[in-house]
Amino acid sequence: MTLRAALLAASLLATPALLLGAPRDAAAQDNLRIGVEAGPTSLDPHFASLITNIAFSRHVFQPLMEQDHRQDLRPAIATAMRVVDETTWEVTLDPRARFHDGQPVTVEDVAFTIARAGDVPNSPSSFRYATRPIAAVEAVDATTLRIRTHQPTPLLPNFLALVMIVSKRHGEGATTPDYNAGRVMVGTGPFRHVSWQPGSPVVMERNPNFHGAAPAFARVEFRPIANAGARVAALQAGDVDLIEIVPPDHFARFRAEAQRFAVAESPSNRLIFLTLDSDREDSPHVRGKDGSRIANPLRDARVRRALSLAINRDALVSRVLQGQALAAGDLGPPGYFGTSPDLTPPPFDLDAARRLMAEAGWAQGFAVQVNGPNDRFVNDEQVVQAIAQMWTRLGLTATVETRTRAVWLSEAAQLRYSVNLAGFSPNPEVLGMLETQIHSWDAQLGLGTANRGRFSNREIDALIQRARTTINDEQRRALTQQATRMALRDQTALIPLYFQVNTWAMRRGITYEARTDEMTLAFSAGRAAR
Repeated sequence: MTLRAALLAASLLATPALLLGAPRDAAAQDNLRIGVEAGPTSLDPHFASLITNIAFSRHVFQPLMEQDHRQDLRPAIATAMRVVDETTWEVTLDPRARFHDGQPVTVEDVAFTIARAGDVPNSPSSFRYATRPIAAVEAVDATTLRIRTHQPTPLLPNFLALVMIVSKRHGEGATTPDYNAGRVMVGTGPFRHVSWQPGSPVVMERNPNFHGAAPAFARVEFRPIANAGARVAALQAGDVDLIEIVPPDHFARFRAEAQRFAVAESPSNRLIFLTLDSDREDSPHVRGKDGSRIANPLRDARVRRALSLAINRDALVSRVLQGQALAAGDLGPPGYFGTSPDLTPPPFDLDAARRLMAEAGWAQGFAVQVNGPNDRFVNDEQVVQAIAQMWTRLGLTATVETRTRAVWLSEAAQLRYSVNLAGFSPNPEVLGMLETQIHSWDAQLGLGTANRGRFSNREIDALIQRARTTINDEQRRALTQQATRMALRDQTALIPLYFQVNTWAMRRGITYEARTDEMTLAFSAGRAAR
């Protein structure tokens, strides 16, 4: 199934019938209560390049061009962003776009934002990747500007689609605590900030002067409910109207209870995969079966390929994830720019895996620990357990250790794992995965920044660097496909497992436009036709 066909099917699932029973009063019907897994870590739209933070920021602020539910670009503050030459982009601002204080968006606001976004103190996940390519922002006239880059940067519009434009008037000299306190939460978005405290609900009200389509609900409250079962219970009890990240078994039940609830789902662009320590001679969690130190077998591409073939992806999808996933053999889901139709999920082939292990000199196997989170992805701990069991059948002594999200993120960044369950969403091309996960770690170039296995191949690096400076779409697509085939088919730089399916459930009478990027946005919610 193509991504577009899957999205169409998901949109059909998201169309509920009439709400039964006594209606809520008029004021309550204009309020939307959303149960989310987590609130923002900060209201500062440039503090952290995290999907959750960006999603909340998009309510109060806007980027130049924004991504729709399929991650195609559409106008936001800008009406157009076009190529002038290989290092120059011309941006036309929408004269209707106004900050909440009534002031128009100016070239100075855009320049101020680009200067600020990659340089926020203590940022745990900087937007510098988006702003580093920019050499200058120049005014052409009151509503036109040109952005000059150091080198051709074909993904610049998509990078900047995640950078929210802030008011220079309010933001100059403002700190992250000023945003968190609500003092400078002045954007152009469809909602105005009302209140927030860490760990407490985020409350917003509709912006009556928004230049785009008006949100369906006047007041929105995002309630952080970390536990999936508790989110489900809150929807069933009527304490919230909409929830995200629905456990597979409960999703099926909500879908079956069409008289009370509606559901929405979409294939995700997030690849769930295994990183493998292919760099260190002595890897921290790879040992001989007797516990002795051994030369790291994960450095051998044959061993990495064997581990991939020993994983039954269909079983992971059907049993562990109860059908809420799509088995993966590429870095992006079907239909994504840069994917290759021939990169299908590797078949489960235990015999071939054993032959490769023997060829590499590891017929008797070795001991390995599989790490991962236990509260980050759907059924993540069960996935890690299942993979360890599959590798045991290959002859490995495989153990498991999972951590809570915060600990797991920190330890993964410190390279404390040999094998780790991870997830990443390209933005919005496969090239985004190649740059961050496959390219050799290079702090100066800003590449390989999430390459936790420290995989490195000079020939693949050269292809990635050519692709990232190629403006021509077809040429960039070909380079991306070539680099991906080499990385996955020849080298098994990482082990792709599956693409998640994003899920939402809601009380009947509400609709939700399911998204590939996992964001839960209040302006994607609507009312069912009566």
